[in-house]
Amino acid sequence: MDTPSNLLKLFGMSNQLMLHELDKVEADHDVVLGHKVDKATEKDEKYYPQFESEVRAKAREMAQHYETFYCLEVSIRILITEMLEEKAGATWWENEEIVPKVVQDGVSGRIKKELDSGISRRSDEPIDYTNFGELGEIIKKNWDTFGSIFNSTKGVERVLASLNTLRGPIAHCSQLAEDEVLRLTLSVRDWFRLMS
Repeated sequence: MDTPSNLLKLFGMSNQLMLHELDKVEADHDVVLGHKVDKATEKDEKYYPQFESEVRAKAREMAQHYETFYCLEVSIRILITEMLEEKAGATWWENEEIVPKVVQDGVSGRIKKELDSGISRRSDEPIDYTNFGELGEIIKKNWDTFGSIFNSTKGVERVLASLNTLRGPIAHCSQLAEDEVLRLTLSVRDWFRLMS
């Protein structure tokens, strides 16, 4: 007989099976379905609600732009690292024929500043301290390698300069104007178009 406690147990078991299946779908298709509570979000619930609702709404809106920048910048660094390691080996970064000295010096300065401030290093890889402009300089210096991927050195330079400018408001927690959101979208499209 279906007693209330049996029905409750069946309901609980059905939910557990469903959550297990959702976990499998996420793992198999590399997606986030949003059915789990993020521990970081859970911790923030103590303080996050104290911020004004307008500020929280703007933060949610800007988060998508940060995510786009993060993915693009990291993927460019991975591409450069993989291609230059293949070209010159694991010590490619130290070679001034591959990485312009001005880029190496800028990165060294940022690493030193980070160490001197006493905070944890963001990375052990020097390329993780570069900005879009410096990544563009590395690509231009090694056009013999990257010319097989990109269809225009001037195009790469223009898109990376645009992204470097757009990065400022995102990195410094300012709102992107509607025109700049469109410019970001177009810049990302242009980047991928350069590789076609």
